[in-house]
Amino acid sequence: MNLSTDIKYLPGVGPARAKLLGEEMGIHTFGDLFDYFPFKHIDRTRIYYIHELSGDMPFVQLKGKILSYEIEGVGRKQRLVAHFTDGHGLVDLVWFNGAKWVRDTYKEEKEYIVFGKPTYFSGSGRFNITHPEIDDANSLKLSTMGMQPYYSVPVKAAKRGLNSRTIEKLTNSLFKQCPETIPETLPQWLVERYMLMSRDSAIRAMHYPQNADALNRATYRLKLEELFYIQLNILKFSSDRQKEVHGIPCPRVGSMFLDFYHHHLPFTLTGAQQRVIKEMHADMQSGRQMNRLLQGDVGSGKTLVALLVMLLAVDNGLQACIMAPTEILAEQHLETFRQFLGDMPLRVELLTGIVKGKRRKALLEDLAAGEVNILVGTHAVIEDNVEFRNLGLVVIDEQHRFGVAQRARLWRKNTVPPHVLVMTATPIPRTLAMTLYGDLDVSVINELPPGRKPITTVHYYDNRHVSLYESIRQQISLGRQAYIVYPLIQESEKLDMKNLEEGYEIVCQVFPDYKISKVHGKMKPADKDAEMQRFANGETQILVATTVIEVGVNVPNASVMVIENAERFGLAQLHQLRGRVGRGADQSYCILVTKYELSAETKKRIQIMTETNDGFEIAEADLKFRGPGDLEGTQQSGTAFELRVANLARDGQVVQQARNMAREIIDADPDQSKPEYALLWQRLSQLGKDQQDWSSIS
Repeated sequence: MNLSTDIKYLPGVGPARAKLLGEEMGIHTFGDLFDYFPFKHIDRTRIYYIHELSGDMPFVQLKGKILSYEIEGVGRKQRLVAHFTDGHGLVDLVWFNGAKWVRDTYKEEKEYIVFGKPTYFSGSGRFNITHPEIDDANSLKLSTMGMQPYYSVPVKAAKRGLNSRTIEKLTNSLFKQCPETIPETLPQWLVERYMLMSRDSAIRAMHYPQNADALNRATYRLKLEELFYIQLNILKFSSDRQKEVHGIPCPRVGSMFLDFYHHHLPFTLTGAQQRVIKEMHADMQSGRQMNRLLQGDVGSGKTLVALLVMLLAVDNGLQACIMAPTEILAEQHLETFRQFLGDMPLRVELLTGIVKGKRRKALLEDLAAGEVNILVGTHAVIEDNVEFRNLGLVVIDEQHRFGVAQRARLWRKNTVPPHVLVMTATPIPRTLAMTLYGDLDVSVINELPPGRKPITTVHYYDNRHVSLYESIRQQISLGRQAYIVYPLIQESEKLDMKNLEEGYEIVCQVFPDYKISKVHGKMKPADKDAEMQRFANGETQILVATTVIEVGVNVPNASVMVIENAERFGLAQLHQLRGRVGRGADQSYCILVTKYELSAETKKRIQIMTETNDGFEIAEADLKFRGPGDLEGTQQSGTAFELRVANLARDGQVVQQARNMAREIIDADPDQSKPEYALLWQRLSQLGKDQQDWSSIS
């Protein structure tokens, strides 16, 4: 069987339909059609009687005759109604278009099998089935249909004549066209060891299962295979890199680290901070390149950890660099480092777009000469003319804001690749971390520094703005500051949301005695940074903003975060916004303002926010609500994949099993040379060609 055969050669397709299938559904070959799985199945083996129908039934099929037709309604609301009976009751079959074709095709008093979703209408006292599927009762063999597949069809394809039944017919045709066994993609010993269905049986059962158990077994086999090859690719890449890429040894814990640790630490390190520093130092002195992801909730002390690790690099005669996504965040890091370091004999410099002319030229010369120990910057640090004498450690803050190519350019700033530490304040669920960051070692800071008080989160409906504003006034009277965040810049006719411009005007009217800043993404960067800096310096008491402050300025004096239209934000984003407060010793508050009418899911999201400050718990919930999706752009090039069957939100146990299987294979055949594993490496190579970007994560 040649699975790479062009789909246009399948009977019923042809060049025009092949083009449509390829462009809209990614179906280019026979193999692609086999792998285009149904999103649900309906049991077509049972006939219901009309008197058994209830309004909560999903789909049913009835066997009977059309008694008569009539046209109801006028103009565009006109519809064709067929009165259908099985001898035990009546239902109305309804069509809103195609009336002539329906009457010419389906004759009265002839026996048909009708399939569709019943809806009860109290006005007529009968059930309606709108646009039902109808088959000749004599030609449709229900006993052979089993569970009928339903395929997802994009809107553009549907408008051009493709629907679920069309895909089903093409799939059925393909199985008849290719009766031989679909080739296996796992070694037989692996299939037997884990008691899996064969790939051939699994593919067939995915499309035409005889029962629910067969469908479940097929789904499990294909989920495990899909996740296994992703994990095998990740672990193979990691293993190969460890063999090929040697890191710069950093065995020494010298005067810089020890002086800072004993005399300049602003507070005692938490146990979690101490643990992750030990993990990183173990990497750096091992002789292999450190490639580590540091996860830590907002305010957990990642920046201090990064500084300590950079001091380890400096103690070993190396330079260190930290890259931040915005100028204001880079400037904030610079100020923090200089405050922490005090009078230590260490040179820390800033390189962003605002460093120009002679100042920039002098900085680049000193950097190349090795006179700058730590460079703090934005994208500017990856420009070709930025050269280091001996770059030993690269720290990337809020890593999801940078593309893979950008990080790779920083990695190539030294002959021997520097150690890499990527940091994120967006907690990543374990199953996702194993998949999106599978070749990175992961460190987690799961404690907050002492003295931090948990943020109190409350939910207000939007009819309580008077008391909300009074709460803000009380906090400002105590010398605190407040954020008020809106989801839009200007009013939208389509979305009934508070907009920033209108909100800013209201806030100015309500608080005439206070100075108020306004920040949004459409402002010029310099203007935006200036406004945020005014707020950071305490020149303004209230900052009205969009989500541009999600990652950004650190204002320990800000104690109130108000999020308008909170129902429009995802859990991860709400948590990030909430993390802008609670950064000082004072009690802080996050107030989620929503409209009164909320869906059950939205109520659950708001409830989770009010009940917990644990970012990892929130991230797990967010994954279940939203699915893996884009997740703030976290997907890396090392795992550029498309999951056809597995779901990272629901299949955590399968991800873990796939990881364990892949680890066993890597340990058993690290050089990819043993014949019993040949099929695995061949399959992985083929997947690598199909997935255009299975390469380095960092």
